[in-house]
Amino acid sequence: MIEENVILVNKEDQQIGLMPKLEAHEKAVLHRAFSVFVLNSKNEIMLQQRAQHKYHSPLLWTNTCCSHQREGETNIQAGTRRLFEEMGFKTDLKELFHFIYKAPFDNGLTEHELDHVMIGYYDKNPEINPEEVADWKWMNIEEVKSDMLLNPEIYTVWFKIIFDEFYHFLEDHKL
Repeated sequence: MIEENVILVNKEDQQIGLMPKLEAHEKAVLHRAFSVFVLNSKNEIMLQQRAQHKYHSPLLWTNTCCSHQREGETNIQAGTRRLFEEMGFKTDLKELFHFIYKAPFDNGLTEHELDHVMIGYYDKNPEINPEEVADWKWMNIEEVKSDMLLNPEIYTVWFKIIFDEFYHFLEDHKL
């Protein structure tokens, strides 16, 4: 399998190049990414537990899906594609905001991303791809907030950052 490239960007989200994904994480180079949050009509977030073989953050809980845009792909196209690849369904997505973060991992890799956060709504169960996702669950926004304080080690770094700084965006977008 050919390794995917990530889109290198400056702080204004202008593309400045391409780089293999692993190399970008080894060199901690700023690149474009996205995080999708899917909520249901009960205002619960669909969380996924990352697959065990992921090269970083395996078996940690995180938002519904996240990944990297491909060259020429809009944020919404990328989010829609990856949501279907990981969780087995499609729903309309809306962009909420973006932010930059940098987070080193224990394995020597570093996420340095300009992350576009999107939201969608869905009331059915997903059909998870076991190559990408170990498990999933619905969780109320307040429950996630409380559990993150009690068990921060079971959540991905980017999910904690998004949730700590921006969870009010999720609350403001109730159905």
